[in-house]
Amino acid sequence: MKKNKFSKNWVIKQRRDTYVKQSKVDGYRARSAYKLKEIDEKFKIFKGGMTVIDIGAAPGSWSQYVSKIVKSGKLISIDLKEMDLIEKTIQIKGDFTDHEVQNEIKNHTKDKVDAVISDMAVNTTGIKNIDSIQTGELCKEAMIFSKEIILRDGYFISKIFMGGTFNEIVAEAKKIFKEVRVFKPKSSRKDSKESFIVCRKLR
Repeated sequence: MKKNKFSKNWVIKQRRDTYVKQSKVDGYRARSAYKLKEIDEKFKIFKGGMTVIDIGAAPGSWSQYVSKIVKSGKLISIDLKEMDLIEKTIQIKGDFTDHEVQNEIKNHTKDKVDAVISDMAVNTTGIKNIDSIQTGELCKEAMIFSKEIILRDGYFISKIFMGGTFNEIVAEAKKIFKEVRVFKPKSSRKDSKESFIVCRKLR
């Protein structure tokens, strides 16, 4: 019963959501594109010719946004789920936490990359603290990977939930990066505990 009520509430929210409506106009696969757009507008991250790795990419809205900017650069998108093709994008289907998948990503990059971006989150249990901790573990995995593969002046951007291991992740990021900011876009729903950690310049 509760699940049905939750589903109905979600459908109502979607119908009323300005960003959902706009995503259909702009051709984005999900409203999450506007979160990355806001992050980019604030921190001036993406430029033509960059090499970017998008982790947890499905359904592809972040990759859609980045592909329009990097153009002649390189975009590698990874997800467990199948994803419709995006022009001039290398797509890998697999579990990012699997080291074989991480090696496959590295095989597609001859040099260090400009940015690693991640909108990864676990399938929610409904228990917010557990969801926060598990998504935090994905963020830490992506952060460790980015340390290995980004340029000294590169960026790491990841979804992060308040609570759980939030403070631990921010503290760890400050050990790896010189610049660490936490940002909640306006397009992130008010009732959501998600924010995004934006890191730059390896120590």
